[in-house]
Amino acid sequence: MATVKSFREIFGKTLVEIGKENEDVVLLDADVKSSTKTVYFERVFPNRFFQIGISEQDLISTAAGFAIAGKIPIASAFAVFMMRAWEQIRNTIARDNLNVKLVATHSGFSDFMDGSSHQSFEDIALMRVLPNIGVVVPADGYSTKALLKQIVEKEGPFYMRLGRDYAKKVYEDEELKLGKAEILREGEDVFLIACGFMVSAALEVAEKLKGKLSIGVADFHTIKPFDEKNLLKIAKKSNLIVTLEEHSIYGGLGSAVAEILSEKMPMRVLRIGTTDFGRSSRDYLSLLDVYGLSVDKITKRILEVV
Repeated sequence: MATVKSFREIFGKTLVEIGKENEDVVLLDADVKSSTKTVYFERVFPNRFFQIGISEQDLISTAAGFAIAGKIPIASAFAVFMMRAWEQIRNTIARDNLNVKLVATHSGFSDFMDGSSHQSFEDIALMRVLPNIGVVVPADGYSTKALLKQIVEKEGPFYMRLGRDYAKKVYEDEELKLGKAEILREGEDVFLIACGFMVSAALEVAEKLKGKLSIGVADFHTIKPFDEKNLLKIAKKSNLIVTLEEHSIYGGLGSAVAEILSEKMPMRVLRIGTTDFGRSSRDYLSLLDVYGLSVDKITKRILEVV
């Protein structure tokens, strides 16, 4: 079984490394420091940690102020609640192209026990529609660390989407690059394009179908700017593209893929994600299964379509 780490633990520990490397980095929290693990940064850099409270609109506006003052603010909250501040993100950060890094945790079904009020399936769509903001969805702990450091180093606003704890190992020591998809497995019959936790699921699906179908797998961790070059290469050699995301099929990764291909290389795209939600569970993987996002359910769906 692949090693399982915690997205939020890696996030918190990487923040400390970043803080040591760059004194201009400040951290803003929305009263969830123990849950998001930004508390690690607070312990080491108490004078650069700012507790804004349960007020995501103020979180974003304050982060914008720090950026205008020349700092590099990282603002963190649960994904679903950060969207409460979408107006501030739109009118202040995106419109003015401010150097703010938004890192949202507990996305998708990863906050499985708290019910649908705490589960976010719309955030990729809401963020990628805005100008200037990059959208990044790491697949595991290694990519979380690597890509977080890259968005801090790169000028401009970014939205990083993280799960909670269940991060299956995908990468060992690969050199990941922001804006460039990673081709993890070649295939011709079906090519699975995934982001976030669904990358590890895609690799398991490919292994289950080994001998039946030629299955390729790609991690499109950067949703915006999208790696059109690699997508078109995949499309040229594949009979079917299947997108996998722990997000609504409307406006997310699947939509981005379909939009590009419809204009530049029309072909069939099967989008697998959510269209509904409303339940909680004591187990993350069980909840994924209920909504058709388990390895077994995805495998069955692909075989039915093929």
